[in-house]
Amino acid sequence: MTIHESMGPLTGPGRSSSRAWETMARAGYAVSGALHLVLAFLIIRLPFSGGDADQSQALTTVGDAPGGAVLLWVAVAGFVALGAWQAADATRRGQQASDRAKAAGKAVVYVALAGVAVSVALGGGSSSGGQAKGLTARLLDVPGGPVIVGAVALGILATAVFHVWKGASRRFLDDLRATGGAELSTVVTATGTTGYIAKGIALGAVGVLFGFAALTTDADKAKGLDGAIESLLDLPGGPVIVVAVGLGFAAYGLYSMVRARYARM
Repeated sequence: MTIHESMGPLTGPGRSSSRAWETMARAGYAVSGALHLVLAFLIIRLPFSGGDADQSQALTTVGDAPGGAVLLWVAVAGFVALGAWQAADATRRGQQASDRAKAAGKAVVYVALAGVAVSVALGGGSSSGGQAKGLTARLLDVPGGPVIVGAVALGILATAVFHVWKGASRRFLDDLRATGGAELSTVVTATGTTGYIAKGIALGAVGVLFGFAALTTDADKAKGLDGAIESLLDLPGGPVIVVAVGLGFAAYGLYSMVRARYARM
C-alpha cells in the first residue's frame, strides 16, 4: 500500500504519520523555493562581481547566515521527505509508466540535493562545475565514454526542453490544487511560466556544454550550472541574458513557495 492510498481510510496514528510525512514533503518544496531565490541572487550578481552560482554555493550561503546550520539540516529533512514521497509516488498503483519515470527521476534529484546539503552542513561541498568535470573525466575513460557523455548531454537537453514546454504550455498548473482567488492564480501562472522557462534555458546551456565535452573528448568542456551560466555571459547581450535568467530563477523560487502550500500530493 502506498502513502497515497494509506492517507485515505486511515485514522489515528497511521493517518497522523502520513500527514506528518506530507508536511515534511511540502517543506521540501518550500526549501527548494528558498534555495532558488538564493541562487537567483548569485546568478544576478555574476555579471557584476563574479563568483559561483550553483546549488552547493546557494546552500553554503544559507549555512553562513545566522542559524544557518539549523536551516541546512531542515533542508536535509525536507529534501529526504520529498524524495521519499516521490519514490512512493513512483510505485503507486495505477500510474502510467511516464508518470512513474518522472516521479523516480524527481526522487533521485531530491535525494541528491539532500546529499549536497549534508555535505555542506558537515563543512564539505564542491561546485557543480568541479563535480561535472570529475564525472565526465571518469566517463570518458571507460570504453564508449564519449557516447555515454553524449547520451547524458541528450538527457539534459531533453529535460531542458521539457522545462520550457511545461512553462510555455502552463502544464505545471496540473501539479497544483485550486489556489483560490484570481489574483493569486495570476501570480502563480506568471511565476511558474517564467521560472520553468528560465530553468530550461539554464539546463539547455549545461546540456550543450556536455555535448561539446562528448564531441571533443575534453572533460574540461563539461560544466555544471555555474559554468553554464557563465557561458551565457559570452553571448551578445550576455549580462542582460544572465540577469533575465536570474530573475526567472527567482520566479521559480516564488512558484515553489506557492507549490509548498497548494501542490497535489
